[in-house]
Amino acid sequence: MAKATGPTYRVAFRRRRENRTDYEKRLRLVKGGLPRMVVRYGKEVIVQFVEYSDTGDRTLAAASSGALKKFGWAPRANVPTAYLTGMYAAALAKKKGVKGFVLDMGLKAPVRNALPFAAQKGAIDGGLESPQGKGMVDEGRITGAHIEEYAKSLSAEDFKKKFSSYEKEGFDPKEFIKLFGKAKEAILKEA
Repeated sequence: MAKATGPTYRVAFRRRRENRTDYEKRLRLVKGGLPRMVVRYGKEVIVQFVEYSDTGDRTLAAASSGALKKFGWAPRANVPTAYLTGMYAAALAKKKGVKGFVLDMGLKAPVRNALPFAAQKGAIDGGLESPQGKGMVDEGRITGAHIEEYAKSLSAEDFKKKFSSYEKEGFDPKEFIKLFGKAKEAILKEA
């Protein structure tokens, strides 16, 4: 493919060339005037409330799924963990004076039951305001009913293969909904 040349050719910003930032979408979110709730995930879920500043974005509050261990939760990058991380981040953001936010998914596609929507639902249930479409996250997936059902359906051998890391932490996936409820209550008490 030939490289573009000439007086009208303009090199895109580096982060755009690397497919890391959509500047048009970011500008629309920043113009809203509300803090952005940035959700990133890989091995863990990270939720940050970020405010625009002329000198650079400023993080108001942040929570990582690793912090959920103190609430009796074994964090993984799944929907229930994203919900609880969003709720915990909302508790921290409320202490910093945040009342509302907009969700910033970055370059991720908006897919039903995606982790960013679960984190947003957790932040809303944690006491912050944000516009969210109806039915973006199923209630059963938030509580982990699908994980509990799957854990109960496995044979003992398959269960050890799939859930050995949970067992090492003393977390029983066959009681996922009950443990989710306890962690949620502990987070709400801290808020």
